[in-house]
Amino acid sequence: MLTCWTNSNSRFLPALCLPPVDSAAIDSAGCIPPDILEGLKQLDLFGQQIPVEYGGLGLTVTEFARLSEALASDPSIFLLLAAHQLLGLQGLLIAGTEEQKYRYLPRLANGDWVAALCLSESESGSDLTSIKTQATLSEDGDTWVINGSKNWVTNGNIANLYIVFAKTKMEDHKGQIHDRTTAFLVEREFEGVSCGQPDDKLGIRGTSTCEVFFKETPVPVENVLGEVNKGFNLALDILNGSRYGMGGLLTEVLKKFIGWATEHVVNRNQLGKTLKDFELIQEKLAKVTSTTYAVESMTYLLAAMLDTYEDPDCTMEAAMLKVFGTETCWNGINDCLQLLGGKGYLKNYPYERLLRDMRITMLVDGANDALRFFIAFKGLQHVGPLLNERVKGMRNPLNNPGLVFKTLWKRRNQDKDDPSLNLGLCNNLHPALEVPSKLLEYCVLRLQYASEMVLTRHGSEVGEHQMELSRLADIAIDVFAMTAVLGRASRSYCIGLQNGSDEMLIASVFCHDAYERVKAHIKNLENAPFGSNHVNYRTIASKVLKKHLVVNKINLTI
Repeated sequence: MLTCWTNSNSRFLPALCLPPVDSAAIDSAGCIPPDILEGLKQLDLFGQQIPVEYGGLGLTVTEFARLSEALASDPSIFLLLAAHQLLGLQGLLIAGTEEQKYRYLPRLANGDWVAALCLSESESGSDLTSIKTQATLSEDGDTWVINGSKNWVTNGNIANLYIVFAKTKMEDHKGQIHDRTTAFLVEREFEGVSCGQPDDKLGIRGTSTCEVFFKETPVPVENVLGEVNKGFNLALDILNGSRYGMGGLLTEVLKKFIGWATEHVVNRNQLGKTLKDFELIQEKLAKVTSTTYAVESMTYLLAAMLDTYEDPDCTMEAAMLKVFGTETCWNGINDCLQLLGGKGYLKNYPYERLLRDMRITMLVDGANDALRFFIAFKGLQHVGPLLNERVKGMRNPLNNPGLVFKTLWKRRNQDKDDPSLNLGLCNNLHPALEVPSKLLEYCVLRLQYASEMVLTRHGSEVGEHQMELSRLADIAIDVFAMTAVLGRASRSYCIGLQNGSDEMLIASVFCHDAYERVKAHIKNLENAPFGSNHVNYRTIASKVLKKHLVVNKINLTI
């Protein structure tokens, strides 16, 4: 069923197969059977990204993504392994000392131990600045004592090693005490560690998620992960570095649903014709196919970037993949369920289980709304220095009339929604992709225009206007997706891959749809805030929050 990918010259070698996986039974029982866990251990799947010198497979990101597609047959199994590697032990790979790595990584690689990240708390979520768990250094300076609890701990009930983030005290040069965050390696057998009952979840029920408690838990000072009081940045590094891992899962689940839906519409008759002959059916199927192609293209473009360059900063691209991929998967499943008709509502098919399983993807590793803010804000931080003088001048037009007139003249085509397409992107693609390459150029230039417009309008208060930032993020996401599909389709066609011409068509269709979305976002941003519904949304929300009612009761009597 699965293929183990080794670090040999061939890279891909057949290996021991897992027993057949009964996903419905896993969902019903709420746990993964021991024989499946043992099969995962024998395939060395707990050590996919652990370096070979510590007993792991040392897979590249591209290989990890390919293997994730195979593991997507059961999302609970995928999440068990992903939480172990991308969250649980990632901090050890990033900031662990050599002694810590040699002490823990071999056992984590062979599956004898499982790792879990302890970050979220009931009152603060994953906001590290608000966590309540405390760590206090003992008087002899040899031990930290942790008190508190963490919730939403994936693998919590089966983990042997917890990466725990806790508040610690720091004294500054003035003698003032401040709260900071420190990460600790806490073993399950340490005194005062206990787990609550497994959470009864909507989906991915086979993966253990629970609350973990720490009561006067002693942790040796050598188990501090990274530096004392420097845990905040480590937590961000772990979360930012984990988001690329979902692409393979999302791609494979979408492909499964496309296959099921296709089989159904080909064989189902309605009104004297098969469903496949109706245009609305064809439109749904084509759109799901094109967006799935985009998710897969983004996944492997990002993987190649991470594998090719030394210490690449791909946090924005990873966040874009996570937002676009999870929402594409959710919407794609919905469209396929429509195509499947009544079958999609029955529990004796796998559809509803996978629907439940995939709902969590828009929340884990950062909620999508928060990631949109991150994408837009980080992007504006990048372009801010380049636009700083112009934005300052445009925000003070009376003091800078020359700059204002010069800028308005240069921007006259942008203001008319007719930017000069002179980037020459088509020179890097097959000539048959000239039209979609021009659409990408248009979107790139409109992203520049929108970024400058939002910064000029709001200045340093831009972070308070999240509806506008969300639309800016969506434009950037579509630009990244268009780049990925065009690059992939062009290469597939140029080197003669099977179905290369089909890829060219799919890429062109996706780019046209993305272009239409970008145009709509730009129009919304140009009209914001008063010419769009942004102000109205805030007004309605404030009334709902104040009255706890959506509308007044309606008197139905005459």
